[in-house]
This record gives sequence, C-alpha cells and structure tokens, in this order.
Amino acid sequence: MASSHSESRHSDKTWDYVIVGGGSAGSALANRLSADSSTTVLLLEAGRSDYKIDPFINMPAALPIPIGNRFYDWKYETDPEPNMFDRRIYHARGKVLGGSSSINGMIFQRGNPLDYQRWGADPGMETWDYLHCLPYFKRMENCLAGADDWRGGDGPLKLERGPATNPLFGAFFEAAQQAGYPLTDDVNGYRQEGFARFDRNIYRGRRWSASRAYLDPVKARKNLTIETHAFVTLVNFEGNRAVGVNYLHRGRSHTVRAGEVVLCGGAINTPQLLQLSGVGDQNLLTQLGIDVVHHLPGVGENLQDHLEVYIQYASKQPVSIAPGLRYRQRPKIAFQWLFQRGGLGATNHFEGGGFARSNDDVDYPNLMFHFLPIAIRYDGSQPAGLEPGAHGYQVHIGPMYADTRGWVRIKSTDPKMHPSMQFNYLSTPNDRREWVEAVRVARDILNQPAFAAYNDGELSPGPSVATDDEILDWVRKDAETALHPSCTAKMGIDDQAVTDPTSMKVHGTDGLRVVDASVFPYVTNGNIYAPVMMTAEKAADLIAGNTPLAPAEVPYYRYRDDTPLYPPGDPRNDAPRVSTTKEDHS
Repeated sequence: MASSHSESRHSDKTWDYVIVGGGSAGSALANRLSADSSTTVLLLEAGRSDYKIDPFINMPAALPIPIGNRFYDWKYETDPEPNMFDRRIYHARGKVLGGSSSINGMIFQRGNPLDYQRWGADPGMETWDYLHCLPYFKRMENCLAGADDWRGGDGPLKLERGPATNPLFGAFFEAAQQAGYPLTDDVNGYRQEGFARFDRNIYRGRRWSASRAYLDPVKARKNLTIETHAFVTLVNFEGNRAVGVNYLHRGRSHTVRAGEVVLCGGAINTPQLLQLSGVGDQNLLTQLGIDVVHHLPGVGENLQDHLEVYIQYASKQPVSIAPGLRYRQRPKIAFQWLFQRGGLGATNHFEGGGFARSNDDVDYPNLMFHFLPIAIRYDGSQPAGLEPGAHGYQVHIGPMYADTRGWVRIKSTDPKMHPSMQFNYLSTPNDRREWVEAVRVARDILNQPAFAAYNDGELSPGPSVATDDEILDWVRKDAETALHPSCTAKMGIDDQAVTDPTSMKVHGTDGLRVVDASVFPYVTNGNIYAPVMMTAEKAADLIAGNTPLAPAEVPYYRYRDDTPLYPPGDPRNDAPRVSTTKEDHS
C-alpha cells in the first residue's frame, strides 16, 4: 500500500493513480478518485498554482491578460495553415493549476444533445449518447438559475446566468427574432437552438475554475498530493504496462511509480506525451529513434477546433462598455470588484448569444454567436475606423462542427519542444460554404430594425467585403481560434481510435488512461469546457469501478421529428416516442 501524504517525491512509494495535468479534467479526477480514502492520488501540474490573490485569474474581466503571457499560457501556435495564407494560428493553453479553465472566457456550453447522439452512433460508443451523458452534466452543476430535469443544482461547478442588461443585448435578442430565429429559455437545457443569456463559470464576481470547484475543497485530503511546476517528460513502461512517469521539478529530474497513469494534458500535450513515450504511429516514432511500445496510428490525428471571426459595428449611442477601457476608470473598477464583487470587473462580458442553423441541410445548430457590447479584440485592439474609447459592439461567429481534420505530431524527442500542429482550417468545400453562411447570417441579424437606433455602420469586415470569395479571403486573413482543440486521442474501437470508451484505457496498453478533450470523437457545437468536465465525471466512475449513473429519461428538442433519439440500430428508436415538447413533459 502507498505510504503517507507527507513523504517526499523522492521516495520509493507507488501511487495508485498518477494524474498528469492539473487542468480541467485533472482537477475533477483528482477530486473524485481521492474520495476513496484507501486510494492514493498524485496530481502533477507543469504550471504554477492559481493563487486566490491573483487578479489576472480571478477577476473575470481580466481574461485577456493571461492569454499570451508566458506565466499563464503555453503559447502554442500551428504550422503554417495552407488555407489561411500560410498564417500560424496562435493557440493559448493554460499553464497554471486549473489549466485553461483558469484563463478561458468562462462561457459554459454543453453542446447540443445531438452531438452526443453522434458520439453514441459510433461503434463501441453506445454509452456516450446524450441520455447517458446527461446525468453527469447534472452531477457536476450547481445551476444558480434553477435546477430541473435537465440541469443540476448541487454540483461543485457554480454557474451564474449572465444578466445581459446592457441595452445592446436587448437589441441583439430582438434582432435575432426579427431575422427569424427563436429565443430559448436555456441553451444548456431542453432546447439549445435559439438565443438567450449564457451560463458562466463565475460566482460572486470571481472566476469559478475547475481548480476552484474541485481541488480547493479537497486539498487537505491526506491521500491527495498536488505538485505544481512538475513537467512530465515520459511515461515509463514495463512491456506494454505503464508503471509511472518521469518529470522535472524546478530543474531536477524525478521518477514516480504508479498503479495507473492518467493523462489529462489536453488535445495537444496528451498526444505529444504518448508519442514521446512510444505510443503512436510507428513510422513517426522510429524516424525519431523512439522505441515503439505500441503502434497506435490514431494518436495525434483527428484534430478538430472551432475558428471564429469578429463582426464589429460602430454604435450611434454611448451605451457600450468602452469607457471601462480608460485608465482613469481602472481604480473604480478594481474597487468595485475587490470590495463589492460587482461592476465591470465582475463579468466576462460574454453574457448572451445563441445557436442557429445556417442551412436546412443540418439537423441542429452549426453556428454559435457570442455577443459583446464593445468592439474590441482579445489583444485589446479596436477595429479600424473606430476612435480609441468610441462605442461599438460585435458578435463572435463561426461554424461549430466543420469536417476539417488536422494533427499533432512531435518533431523531436525533446519534451519541451512544441509539436507540429496543423488544423487544416477551411480545407473542405463544406467548411468554406458554412463560413460564408456564418458571416451572412451574422450580418442579417445585426442589420435588423432592432439595431436601427445603434447601428452606425459595419467596421469589420466592412462593406467592401461582400462576395463569397471576399468573405473567405477575409476569414483567411482575420480569423482566430476559439481555443477548442480536441479529438486527438479519440474514444472508439475503429482503426484510428486511441481510447477505450468503456474504460478510458489506451488501446494496446495496460495501466494507462486518457481523460481530457483529446478523447472526444467529434468536437461539440459550443465551448468545450463543459463537455470536458462531463467526460471527467463519467470517466471517474469508469476508472474507479463505480456503478455508472443510470441514463436519463427526458425529452430534448429536435428540429426534425424523425431524428433518432438513440444510436442507429437501437430498438428503442422503434418504440413509441415520449413527447419531444417540454410543455408535455412531466
């Protein structure tokens, strides 16, 4: 049995679980697996601690500051993207306890129920359909707007509903209806499709990260040890069994042994570490002189993401939050946030948006809108034609489940060298079609009569960008990642699958599991933090051998009544249907 919590990292103890990565999934797993006091858990995080006194993490409005900062961000970038004028696309990833949940935009989106029906339709993935996943979404949530059959009320993740009281939000919601799109009560509830106020990972004016929700309450457990500044360089194997890891801590090398190694490094670092450790495509590994533990060609493949652009307008009226950018306003904002937990510092500003279909060929929304009552980029720059501090507004828009696929591949045996990474954005006809549709839908909404009192003209891309080709060229030049890399160690049982969906074990190995966004077979149609946390909650039961939560029995909205509720071939599809209308459900 493993020895006590107080022993040094240099000891010969064997931990029951070594979790690599203290980000979103790793935080949840460390909590759930250490709930059994007879089990020892070591959580290794390469970044630093997420100190409660750090305003750049804890103040929601400070979210642009950690991005691009080497103390908070791994600062990845892609190889030249061939369909984006060979631009390298910057990818921020959290370099701190809590991972990207400590630096992200705090937007909480589950994705559409039909995302999980798509997951569940793949061979071997039957227990990952929507009704099997819903109980885990509910278990992790404390939805402060109210629990119901679709939402949880006593989980560790506190979720506030954005107030969206700025008059520009009112104009946006009215304009969406004028353009023919509905409102919905809750994009994470019965019906995702439509426009609404958004849930946010904010509680009493502070960011509520995975670390804050899952690690802070259990840090005192004697069977849980959390090491920061612990950069894992290799998974050690005896035959095909993982027996521990090597890691660097403040310049010194260490080795720890484990009964189980669980990789939670995310869609970039997890395949990188697998490849460095001899698990991946044998041609790639042998070229770099790495001994092959198991030939698994899907490692690092199937890379998916969301790309987005800003559609920006000038405002006739002084109603945006632009004055908050002025330096003389910062002391007031800081005071309100520190002592009143309110004001501009206490919001992520992404308080509302929506989901829509850009064409009738898709079964569920392929576009996501984030509305912002200011015209500004993440780096703080304002669009051309807008004076500093002038008023404006914007939507962030992009296709949600493009058919483009990329890869993550190591270039060296040096674990500190970032891997080769390419997403192949805009590489398919369907992706290009949906990009043109996305921009046109956004413009249609923003030019409805509801905005007449505010609309002082489009700033970006501007009236000169009108034809399909002009729109695509602008996207190639201007688009940024929405920071949702995923799917590089996908669950499944086909030739490209990496992770067993019934156990989270890496195929062809023993004692090695993966739990993070890399196990998604397909990216969901929204921000991916919530699906990552659901996956971690469900995986914790699979790893610990707990009885899985029973599948839910609730309806959910489907645009087409004939869309199957269950994976193809499931006899339940032929049974009499439960009503799909919320009003008829009891």
